[in-house]
Amino acid sequence: MIRTITLPDLGEGLTESDLVEWSVAVGDTVELNQVVAEVETAKALVQLPSPYAGVVAELLVEPGATVPVGSALLTVAVDEPSVVESAGTPHPAADVPPDPAAPARTSVLVGYGPLAETSARPRRRSRSAAWAAAHATAEDAAAVALSARRVGPKVLPPVRKLAHDLGVDLNKVDGSGKDGMITREDVLHVVSGADPAPVAQARAATAGRPASRSGTVRPAGGRVGGATASGGTVRAAAAHEPASPPNGGAAREVRTPISGVRKQTAAAMVASAFTAPHASTSLTVDVTPTLELLEQFRADRVLAGHRISILTLVAKAVAIALRRNPTLNARWDDAAGEIVQYGYVNLGIAADTPRGLLVPCVKDADGLRLPELADAIGALTEAARAGTTTPADLAGGTITITNIGVLGVDTGTPILVPGQAAILAMGAIRRQPWEFQDQIALRHVMTLSVSFDHRLVDGAEAAHFLTDVGAILARPGSVLSMV
Repeated sequence: MIRTITLPDLGEGLTESDLVEWSVAVGDTVELNQVVAEVETAKALVQLPSPYAGVVAELLVEPGATVPVGSALLTVAVDEPSVVESAGTPHPAADVPPDPAAPARTSVLVGYGPLAETSARPRRRSRSAAWAAAHATAEDAAAVALSARRVGPKVLPPVRKLAHDLGVDLNKVDGSGKDGMITREDVLHVVSGADPAPVAQARAATAGRPASRSGTVRPAGGRVGGATASGGTVRAAAAHEPASPPNGGAAREVRTPISGVRKQTAAAMVASAFTAPHASTSLTVDVTPTLELLEQFRADRVLAGHRISILTLVAKAVAIALRRNPTLNARWDDAAGEIVQYGYVNLGIAADTPRGLLVPCVKDADGLRLPELADAIGALTEAARAGTTTPADLAGGTITITNIGVLGVDTGTPILVPGQAAILAMGAIRRQPWEFQDQIALRHVMTLSVSFDHRLVDGAEAAHFLTDVGAILARPGSVLSMV
């Protein structure tokens, strides 16, 4: 029979997701819990497991489409409903006597709810071949036919997505990897000898969303060439480029649907900018002593294996300064008419990723020792760049640090993460003339800037917080007088 797999409720109040890529193709045999698709929510990339074992009958959604929770994604031909069923779902084999010896299933698929069957519920006995033949349906016959089809090419999900973005038919690619696995290089080799159309599609893909094989970018919702809110039409540049572009083949325009992280980030920044009255202040600090301390840490064998960086030391300084300036570790609850003061620090670390800006947070950062803090920051930033950050990692931050210095920027006025009272920006560390011991010397200097919600934080409080952070970085020993 044919079973339909829908988009489950992924939690965190999310009502829709964007389908990034399929991990299966029509005709593929899937097992229970096998990943069938990767979706992008407003907070993270999520892999969807199959609640059924069978053969993929139909893929109902194109990659790049926005899918509401509960909408159908694909259908699977299964032999019998020996899989997850929601409470209240009637059992087709209710007339079959239970088998007391049958083992109880205990696995639960995340997002599909708990298993309805428990030890208190009678077990169903396996159907005999005669019974199955007597109750065979046309859908069962279709499942058998589908199961006889060849399994699709061996390819990992990231490579399958790349092939989709570039318009490469994987069925026509010879895999050079182990056991015929199609690699990224195999796909790029095919593209290198193709016509300019896939190249234009590749540019559309690098802009953030996949392009369809016809060269048309699908808008959110899955329709192609449909009217936008402004009455226009969403099309890829390749669809209306001249045959020989005057700029050496580069696309003149690439239109990308606003979705996923970019859509969420834009909405959050607009809400923050026009809800919380922003103010900012900055301080330039001689961080030479901190860099010298950092070198000592790196040479310490006890700390070997812990990637302690300037970001780690700034994070520790922020956690210490918040104890003396707690108003920056709070939020404004407009609905309740209250100011919520946090007794812990969930430290957000802004990360620039291929998906856009993500802010995973280190939970209870104020209670972590320096090596633990370094490990936590390293793990979160690596996960963010790899696209494996979970919604839980992105939720619950109380204050944020953004390291704009790695981009070569000295200072800035970052916008607050919604629900937070402050965000600290670290500028680039530069070697420049500075007053030191009544003389001019070349010192390592960094500018710190903090943006804050003026409803919660007064200018003097923000200044005290910033000078405390600066004092720790300029004179690490001063921390002894603060804790």
